[in-house]
Amino acid sequence: MKKIIGLLSLFLLFNGKISAQQNGSKAVKNQDWAILGFTKADSINPILVPDTNQTFTCPVSNKKVQWEERNVLNPSAVVKDGKVYLIYRAQDHEMTSRLGLAISDDGLHFTKLAAPVFYPENDNMMQYEWKGGVEDPRIIESDNGTYIMTYTSYDGKTARLCLASSKNLTTWTKHGLVLHQEKYKDLWSKSGAIVGERVGDKIKAVKIKGKYWMYFGDTDLYLATSEDLIHWEVAENEENKKMISVLHPRMGYFDSRLVEPGPFALLQKEGILLIYNGSNAANYNDSKLPKFTYAAGQALFDKENPHKLINRMDQYFIHPDKPYEKTGEVNEVCFVEGLVYFKNQWFLYYGTADSKIAVAVKNEK
Repeated sequence: MKKIIGLLSLFLLFNGKISAQQNGSKAVKNQDWAILGFTKADSINPILVPDTNQTFTCPVSNKKVQWEERNVLNPSAVVKDGKVYLIYRAQDHEMTSRLGLAISDDGLHFTKLAAPVFYPENDNMMQYEWKGGVEDPRIIESDNGTYIMTYTSYDGKTARLCLASSKNLTTWTKHGLVLHQEKYKDLWSKSGAIVGERVGDKIKAVKIKGKYWMYFGDTDLYLATSEDLIHWEVAENEENKKMISVLHPRMGYFDSRLVEPGPFALLQKEGILLIYNGSNAANYNDSKLPKFTYAAGQALFDKENPHKLINRMDQYFIHPDKPYEKTGEVNEVCFVEGLVYFKNQWFLYYGTADSKIAVAVKNEK
């Protein structure tokens, strides 16, 4: 009898382990952590297009330029005073990039400011920003209401991840290179997504284990940490002193060529949600997409250990399927970069074919 009970106990224990493993496997495939169900606003998209009437005098060239004549693209977004503020990249006919500001009462219809709010000047950053300009902002709010913006400086040869801050989104202080260490300062680097949490309709930077965290990169994704949101240190492998890669391209998938952060990374109960952009490789790719297509996916990192990937979507959740997304300065591009929670809805703003800006909306249940 004891032998039978012992065998039964062993069976139940073994079976329980199998069940737990099976349930765990199902949990890995579960995507309740992701923000899905976005609908493109087809009736009004694209919501921002280039405008040759937008002019200002460039402080570097001392010439009047049509600063968004060629393209508008890759916006960040924040909610301020009950309105959506869209900070977007714009290019003149020489492909110099500057950042403009547009404001909306409903998240859909925007009014642009006439002049850019952030651009290359005769300052200590000009060596990094001229003549390619300043690109691809990502903005998050600090506890004291300061807006922290990561952006890319481009001198025409090397892209470098940089940082600026503002109290009002129109006047900015530049803080220099994020990768300021000597061995990194001339390294190609882009796209910094700081970890934050939703507080009402705001996204505020949040510390994990006493530090702020940032995902960055545009081939693999890497990590940096900060104590004050201004000064950052790259997370390195202690043994070889190289940057730690936390997200990689995957052969056979939509992100087989590269991965690059979208908006801020969002801390939630399941973990750290990172919406990211992926590019389809020329071969060994997702055969359902044209090569070099930019589509967006989502990944989940451990909220106690931001370097640890715990889940990842196999499929993109947004991809180019509209004429203005498929044809432009760069064909086949949906590049997500702005996300706000506004009036009980998620608004996702993205660049289309590196030429225009569109929005997709998710209604909260």
